[in-house]
Amino acid sequence: MEAVFEDRVDAGRRLAAKLMHYAGQPDVLVLALPRGGLPVAYEVATALGAPLDLLLVRKLGVPDQPELAMGAVATGNTRVLNEDIVRLLHIERQSIERITQRERAELLRRQQAYRGERPEPVLAGRTLILIDDGLATGATMRVAVAAVRQQRPHKVVVAVPVAPPETASLMSAEADELVCLMTPEPFRAVGQWYIQFDQTSDEEVRQILDRAWQKQHSAS
Repeated sequence: MEAVFEDRVDAGRRLAAKLMHYAGQPDVLVLALPRGGLPVAYEVATALGAPLDLLLVRKLGVPDQPELAMGAVATGNTRVLNEDIVRLLHIERQSIERITQRERAELLRRQQAYRGERPEPVLAGRTLILIDDGLATGATMRVAVAAVRQQRPHKVVVAVPVAPPETASLMSAEADELVCLMTPEPFRAVGQWYIQFDQTSDEEVRQILDRAWQKQHSAS
């Protein structure tokens, strides 16, 4: 199969069309998983007339195979491990803890770089739409769902443009609702379904957030 989405903006607009039943609902909050999820989430939040914020999550890469996720961490000291991968690859706990500390330090850096002095959003009692530019193993989104559930939201929706069927099935069990535009097979990587899939920079993240938060401030 060939690439389907022009870029993340295109994917976000298409995803928004499947989420319009949430438009105008005052308790909805769109949460982007940076960095690649933010351009997608901005289009969704704009279409729904909903506020946009960040959910900072970092993948825990396998030693010597950093692209393969053995788990993920989120702000609030939430960690999810894929114990099957840990056992299969005989990954030592010392290595897991070292990688966890490194990724938590990067979470803190991004928190300061992206949010600055802006307060964290209130999640309790709200309908949360968690967005990324696609899922592969789903490890990062799993820890995202676990992190927000600790704050007792009303509903957790996972919305992504593309994911492999087995990951989509997993996320359907983890979230209250899954919205996924495509579940193709075979599935090698998220980027194969995009014509343009350049890495989203820290500066782009800040620009999108500034635009979103200025829009929210002017509307309030």
